[in-house]
Formats: sequence, C-alpha cells, structure tokens
Amino acid sequence: MNKITVKIDGMMCGMCEAHICDTIRKAFPDAKKVKASKANKEAVFLIEGALDTEKLAKAVNGVGYTFISAGSEPYKKHGLFL
Repeated sequence: MNKITVKIDGMMCGMCEAHICDTIRKAFPDAKKVKASKANKEAVFLIEGALDTEKLAKAVNGVGYTFISAGSEPYKKHGLFL
C-alpha cells in the first residue's frame, strides 16, 4: 500500500475538495481514504501498487484544477484498521 500526496492548485472551497476526491476515485477506483484540503493545496489517498502519475495529472487538469506534483511513500497499517 502506498500513500500518495498530490499538490493541486485551484481549490477554493469545500465543493472543490469534494470534486477532487470524486475525480481521484473515478480515475483510481481502488483508491482508499481519499481526502483533499484547499488550505494545504493537496489531496492524499492510499493505493495498492505504483501510481500512474500521468493518468492522475490528466484527471486533475481535465476537471479544471492544476496538477503540480505527486509524491509516493510506503504506507504501513497502524492497528487493526487502515
């Protein structure tokens, strides 16, 4: 499991955050714990395997936001739940 942090520009409100979360879920149906923050200008989610950064950038840019960068790090489960 990998934790993906995506830097995104253009989110202005809670609806923008929801739109980004929906876009990520649509592009990566196996994504878990998808969260977006306009204050941090980022979205964070978990995914099994490697991330297709080009696909993510195309999805984010395609809905009117600006993809800046994406980083990946191994995610270790804490306790009984993800």
